[in-house]
Amino acid sequence: MSNGSTHPPHRRLRGLLLAVVTTVVVAGLGGWLLWRTSGGDGGPAHGAGPPAATRSPGSGAGGADRGPDGKGSAGRGPGKGAAHSSLKGKVVLLDPGHNPHNVDHGREIARQVDIGNAHKECDTTGTSTDDGYAEASFTLDLAHRVRTLLQEEGAKVVFTQDGDHRYGPCVDERAAVGNKAHADAALSLHADGSAPGNRGFHVILPARVTAGPADTAAIVAPSRRLGERLAGRFRTVTGSAPSNYIGHGTGLDVRSDLGGLNLSTVPKVFIECGNMRDPKDAAELTDAHWRQKAARGITEGITDFLTH
Repeated sequence: MSNGSTHPPHRRLRGLLLAVVTTVVVAGLGGWLLWRTSGGDGGPAHGAGPPAATRSPGSGAGGADRGPDGKGSAGRGPGKGAAHSSLKGKVVLLDPGHNPHNVDHGREIARQVDIGNAHKECDTTGTSTDDGYAEASFTLDLAHRVRTLLQEEGAKVVFTQDGDHRYGPCVDERAAVGNKAHADAALSLHADGSAPGNRGFHVILPARVTAGPADTAAIVAPSRRLGERLAGRFRTVTGSAPSNYIGHGTGLDVRSDLGGLNLSTVPKVFIECGNMRDPKDAAELTDAHWRQKAARGITEGITDFLTH
């Protein structure tokens, strides 16, 4: 043939059409594969490594929410989720009772200070369980847990000490910290050292004391409201019973011999979370999971007081 082809015209046309179709199919398939590897419809990109980490609603800045004992958000306070602001603008004073270093400063903590109606030791060493778990260690751990939960509710939390003092502070200085901070609520954390068989928690309220530098007239009523809310929430959350040896089953006690209460000008109470010398109470006080529940009960009590 004059064009040099060895095939008839109709076969050359059929071959040309087949080549065009093949080119279109191959091009389309290649484009589809490229689209899939680029992530296409919002699904994970194949071959591009793991998907970027996402945060679930309410997760903390570091991902999963965890309390000081490593628990998840189930151990949270009233918010039980994302940070809330129910206590925004509120100041809470936490006073972890005693100090782990007091045992090394017997002479200093024995110094007498004026609590208004008497003179008492600057501070004491506190008690411990029979196995040696110190009250001062318990109160610091609990204070850290409560602080975390209160901050999640938006509160500003002030400590009297964080294991960073050589000893003390003295009881009058502890009261002064809360006064200076103009705390909306103040709480001193403790555990008792009574006889075995004496069990349960109790909250200590300030008595009416007007003597020397002490004048509790303005804080007696609000402190009682704080104590009642605290006792109720603590009992509900922890399942602990009120003291069977102080307070006649109410979980409340009124005292006039505690400098931390006598010298306070802001609503303040003490909580004795249990008896470290009773084996059953000690088993709870030394358990991190129980301490997290205690922290939640305390946080709910303070929140209840400050928001109602």
